[in-house]
Amino acid sequence: MSHPGHHHQINYIEFASTDMERTKHFYATIFGWSFQDWGPDYASFSADSAGINGGFYRTEAHDAPAKTAPLIVLYSTNLEATQSAITEAGGEIVVPTFAFPGGHRFHFSDGTGNVLAVWSE
Repeated sequence: MSHPGHHHQINYIEFASTDMERTKHFYATIFGWSFQDWGPDYASFSADSAGINGGFYRTEAHDAPAKTAPLIVLYSTNLEATQSAITEAGGEIVVPTFAFPGGHRFHFSDGTGNVLAVWSE
């Protein structure tokens, strides 16, 4: 399902978690978020309960900040064109395109210290 009205808009955010069950319990209890598990290392939440779609991925407490910082995910109707535009503007692809349940995505650096991701079906 394409989302043309969301092209290049913030669509998803990911956070790190060292304890998935504790994380889900905390956000469900305090904020009323509901979760869908995608195996033991990932749980997503929806805009219906959280205001934006997103998820938590399992990480270790000793991981570097770059692996534990929130990740903003943009949506693209044409992943390849967006990737080309990023590199042409001086950005760098830091995680090549990969598949996940629901689509494909890549991560990029904007050259000023920010790393974001872009996804599409």
